[in-house]
Amino acid sequence: MDAVLIQLLNGLDKGAAYALIALGLTLVFGTLGVVNFAHGALFLIGAFCAVTFQKIVTISKKVLDPNITYFDAYIEQPYLEIWFGETGLAVIDYAVPLSLFLAVPVMLLVGLAMERGLIQFFYKRTHAEQILVTFGLAIVLQEIIRHFFGANPIPTPAPDIVSGSAPIGLWIGLGESFVYPWWRLIYLSSSIVIISSVFAFLNMTTFGMVVRAGMANRQMVGFLGINIERKFTIIFALAAVVAGVAGVMYAPILPPDYHLGMDFLVISFVIVVVGGMGSLRGAVAAGFLLGVLQSLAAMTAVNALLPGISQIVIYLVAVIVLLTRPRGLMGRKGVMDE
Repeated sequence: MDAVLIQLLNGLDKGAAYALIALGLTLVFGTLGVVNFAHGALFLIGAFCAVTFQKIVTISKKVLDPNITYFDAYIEQPYLEIWFGETGLAVIDYAVPLSLFLAVPVMLLVGLAMERGLIQFFYKRTHAEQILVTFGLAIVLQEIIRHFFGANPIPTPAPDIVSGSAPIGLWIGLGESFVYPWWRLIYLSSSIVIISSVFAFLNMTTFGMVVRAGMANRQMVGFLGINIERKFTIIFALAAVVAGVAGVMYAPILPPDYHLGMDFLVISFVIVVVGGMGSLRGAVAAGFLLGVLQSLAAMTAVNALLPGISQIVIYLVAVIVLLTRPRGLMGRKGVMDE
């Protein structure tokens, strides 16, 4: 039972990452009609915002080691510790959550630049052309990351206070042996908050309701004198921020490397198709569902019975869903029918 619950939590945790990326993909497709294969690169850039912030706050200089008096020995001491003492060390320790203050404006600017500089010219092009140009952009972005940060994963630790494991077993009466990493719980909780905030924004604000109306009938909203294109540009930037924040928070779980975005994008695009192109609820539901299925399929007992099933379970589910429901679990009629 402990193993099943651990894998269930792992699946929800992984599904949260899938859902956040798939949510942004679906939001962009639903508003702009663009199949954005560069969205995984936005997740990647967010993760490397955390890496960059950590490198900035840990810039050091060599100083004499006060613990060695027999000869001169030097150690690396961060400037923040030299200048601010314990406060500087606290900033270094909380580098990942503090990097959100860097990631949000960076992702907002990247999203605006991407939409205004490239995506807007492909609104009326075919989906095949959109996929090709955004996939090419994703490759360019990941190669830029590789050039500046190298090809190896870069560890980005969570704050010490949440580096251990939570005694979940004591909370639910399963004993002390059932524990789960604190940061993964924080990631899962923050993902739920972000997803809920996006839905609340779209359903409970005037801006969001105009955007949803534009998703349903862009021409009619335009006839009402509303500049729907500008609102869609803002939505693209917000989708970039969501992907970037997801990347920042995932950095301590999986050390970022230049291929991180592409790894998540392929699966997330499958999830969008399974959930239904243009369906935000479908993207989120399919993300969590397939994350859990992939995690459970990775269990030793399941792999002994069906070797390699964890590698293909997502695609197997996609085939089954599309054979029975070609529009996906919650897809709208008319979307992608051409």
